[in-house]
Amino acid sequence: MIRHVLFDLDGTLLPMYQEEFVNYYLPLLSKRFEKYGVGRDVFVKSIWAGLGAMVTNDGRRTNEQAFWECFEKSAGIGRKEVEEDTLDFYENEFNEAIASTRPTPIAGQVIEILKQKGIKVYLATNPVFPQCATLNRIRWAGLCAEDFEWITTYETNHYCKPNVKYFAEILDRFRLDPKECMMVGNDVGEDLPVRALGVRTYLVTDCLENARGLPVETEKMGTLEELLDMVKTWQAI
Repeated sequence: MIRHVLFDLDGTLLPMYQEEFVNYYLPLLSKRFEKYGVGRDVFVKSIWAGLGAMVTNDGRRTNEQAFWECFEKSAGIGRKEVEEDTLDFYENEFNEAIASTRPTPIAGQVIEILKQKGIKVYLATNPVFPQCATLNRIRWAGLCAEDFEWITTYETNHYCKPNVKYFAEILDRFRLDPKECMMVGNDVGEDLPVRALGVRTYLVTDCLENARGLPVETEKMGTLEELLDMVKTWQAI
C-alpha cells in the first residue's frame, strides 16, 4: 500500500518546460545584478557554475553553501554583498516567471484526494533554489506549503537530483519504507533514479522531460489527470 507520495514540482505539479522557465527568469535575475558591475555573460556563467556545484555536492555541506562558494569565486563578488538583493529578487521580480508556466487545478485536486485518504505528501523538488523561491512556485501551482510534510530547498539539502542520495535523504529523515512510497515526476533522468531505492514511480507525461533520451523504466506513466483518476481508487489509510 502507498502511504507516502513524493512529488516533483517544476513540470509536474506546476506544468512547465525547464528551458522555457530558465530562459524567462535568468534575464530578470541578471538585470538585478547589473548594478554590481558583473557582466551578463560572467553572471550567467557563474549561476551555471553554482548549479553544477550543487548537482555534484558530496553531502559535506548544504547546497546553499556549495552554490555560494562557487558563485563567489566565479563572479568575483562576495555573498554578503549580494545575498539580500538576491532574496529580494526571488520574493518579487521572480514572480513574473509564472508567465512561463501553465498552472492547473488538477494538481491541487490530486493533493487534496491523497490527504483525504490519509496519505502523506512530500515536495521533492530539486533543491537548487532558496526557500522563498520554492514557496513562490508552490503558490504559482495553486498549492500551499502546509500541504506537504517536507519541502526540499537549497538551505536544508545536501544533494541534488539525479543523485540517489538526494532521495535517500528524504526517506532517512522520515524513516520511510521505500515499499510504501511513490515518486511522481516528469523528468526521466532526474526523477526515475529513485527506483534504485525500491520506490515506485509515476512518470507524468504532460510536460515530459528526457533530455538525454534515456530508456523509460517506471511502474506507471500518464497525464496528471490520469494520476488523479488513479489516486481516487486508492484505499484510504
